[in-house]
Amino acid sequence: MEMRQIDYVLAVVDRGSFTKAAAAMHVSQPSLSDGIRRLEAELEVRLFDRLGRSVALTDAGQAFVGPARQLVRDRNAVLESVAGVRAVQAGTLDFVALSTLAADPLGALVGRFRKAHPGVVVRIAAPDDVGSVDAMVLDGRCELGLTELPARRDELVAVALERQEIVAVCPPRTRLAASGRIPLSKLRDMPLVTTPRGLSTRDLLDRALAAAGVEPLIAVETSQREAIAPLVLAGAGTSFLPAGQAKSLGARGAVVARLVPTLTRTIGLVHRPSPLTPAARAFVELARPKRKR
Repeated sequence: MEMRQIDYVLAVVDRGSFTKAAAAMHVSQPSLSDGIRRLEAELEVRLFDRLGRSVALTDAGQAFVGPARQLVRDRNAVLESVAGVRAVQAGTLDFVALSTLAADPLGALVGRFRKAHPGVVVRIAAPDDVGSVDAMVLDGRCELGLTELPARRDELVAVALERQEIVAVCPPRTRLAASGRIPLSKLRDMPLVTTPRGLSTRDLLDRALAAAGVEPLIAVETSQREAIAPLVLAGAGTSFLPAGQAKSLGARGAVVARLVPTLTRTIGLVHRPSPLTPAARAFVELARPKRKR
């Protein structure tokens, strides 16, 4: 088995066809097809079902992809180290973060990292659910993940970063109690704008409401997070955001209120237990909370 053959397989998986994979790898399609065919012969399995111009992974192919991605990442870590990237002067850092965390705190962390290491390119994926973050780290598509803790998978190493508060963002001119806070029990009377069940903030809210014995009044349910701010500002209902993101919406006229009891979650980084690339190690050290002396 040659690393080049593994690269060919992953290129086909990522691009969906042998033709596109060959172009991406800068080889002829016959050369790429021959390399994969020889690998299949060595493994004594078919990795792909050829379906006209498209392809689909076989069961054996699906089992192959995860370990193959990690092999490629381990190879890259070795090559980058040998090439002098221990000083984090170059390279790429593949990152996945919950969409609610991509702006805050990830934006600030990436900004600090890029100032310290301008030669490193950071690529960020931002799915909505914790399961996707775990999967993208476990199968090697991304090296680091930013998500809610505790980690759902025992195979992942977790590094706690901070406690994040979730607050209510209400339509303009919403009248609050003198305390400026909203008891969870009061939410039963308030129309809510939420993401669908299964997404991180919605699940956190549902657990808190269930514990308070509150059946939520869902006015708008949308998977389009960018629609939440306009909906709240237009008076469609109250939504829930991390406190850092809520500040900007408050500046646009929304009424921001803390909840009683306070709704918080622990967020942190996750990665596989295998050695990290120099860029990933540097990011973890930069993000890790500094102990007070």
